[in-house]
Amino acid sequence: MAVTLTDSILKDLHLRMVRIRRFEETAGKMMESGKIPGALHLYVGEEAVASGVMAHLSNDDQITSTHRGHGHLIAKGGEFSPMMAELFGKATGYCKGKGGSMHISNMKLGMLGANGIVGGGPPIAMGAAFSNKFRKTKNVACCFFGDGASNEGSFHEAANMAGLYKLPVIFVCENNGYGEYTPQRNHQAIVDVADRAAGYGMPGVIVDGMDVVAVFEAAGEAIARARAGEGPTLLECKTYRFYDHVGVRGMGLTYRTDDELEEWKKKDPIDLFEGRLKEQGILSEAEIQAVHAAVAADIEKAIAFAESSPFPDPSAIEQDVYA
Repeated sequence: MAVTLTDSILKDLHLRMVRIRRFEETAGKMMESGKIPGALHLYVGEEAVASGVMAHLSNDDQITSTHRGHGHLIAKGGEFSPMMAELFGKATGYCKGKGGSMHISNMKLGMLGANGIVGGGPPIAMGAAFSNKFRKTKNVACCFFGDGASNEGSFHEAANMAGLYKLPVIFVCENNGYGEYTPQRNHQAIVDVADRAAGYGMPGVIVDGMDVVAVFEAAGEAIARARAGEGPTLLECKTYRFYDHVGVRGMGLTYRTDDELEEWKKKDPIDLFEGRLKEQGILSEAEIQAVHAAVAADIEKAIAFAESSPFPDPSAIEQDVYA
C-alpha cells in the first residue's frame, strides 16, 4: 500500500537529511583537526537513501549498517550527544566509547550495529528477519551495503536464504560507484547490482539514490511487501559520496576526476529537495535556514557533551565484550 506523501512526511525527510549532513560535515572537520581519533567514513551525498528508507521503520524494525554508518543511525533516530561521545571514545557514547565510528549500535532503536567488515551486515539482517518470521511479528530488517560488498559471499548467502524462506528483509545497496577506490566497472561485470536479485527469487529495484522521495516510495513498496509475508527485495540506490573514502581531504589519490564530482554535486539530494519544498510552498527559505540553524545548535551541544564526558575506566575493558 502506497503511503501518501503529506507535508509532514516531506518535512520529516528534509530534517533527517539535514541532521545527517550537518553531523557528518562537523565530525569530518573534527577528525581532520585531530579532535576525533581514528578514521571517519562520511555519508555526505548519500543522505537520501538512509532517510527515505528509515522514514518507514519503527524502533522494532532492525537495521544493519556499514563502515559508513553514521547516517543510518541518525536517520533511525539516533541522538547527537551519545553519537558524538562515541566518536570521541567517551563512556557516555552509545557503546560506552568502545565501538567508535565503525561499530556504533543501539538495540533500543533496532540498530544492530555498524560494521567494519565489508559485507558483514547482510547475514545479521537475514538472521533478524528469520527471527521476525519465526516469532510471527510484522517487523522487517533492512541491511545497507555498498556495490563492493555485493561481491562478498556473505551477501550472496544471506540473499539465498532470504529468498528461499521468504524472509522479511530488504537488501539496500548504496551503489556510490566505488568499492573504496575501485570504480564499479573494475570490480563487477554488471552495471546494475539489482540484476543479482533474480538469482535469489526476489525483485530487484533500481532507484535514484539522490532523490529522497524516489527512495521513500520504492522503499515503502519493498517494506510493505516484506511485512505482508511476500519476502525480500533488493533495492539498489544509485548514489555518490561527495568526500573521499575516508575523511574530508582524503589521501590525495586521483581515482576520480573533479569534473565527475562536480556533476554529482549538481544532484545534491538536499539542495534539490529544498528547491522542491520551496517551489511547492511547503517550506520557505527562512524556514529551511531555521532547520539548519536548529540542527547546528544541537550539534554544538553534542560536542560540549562529548568533550566534558569521561573516558571509560580501564577496569571496564572486559565489560560488554563477547569473545
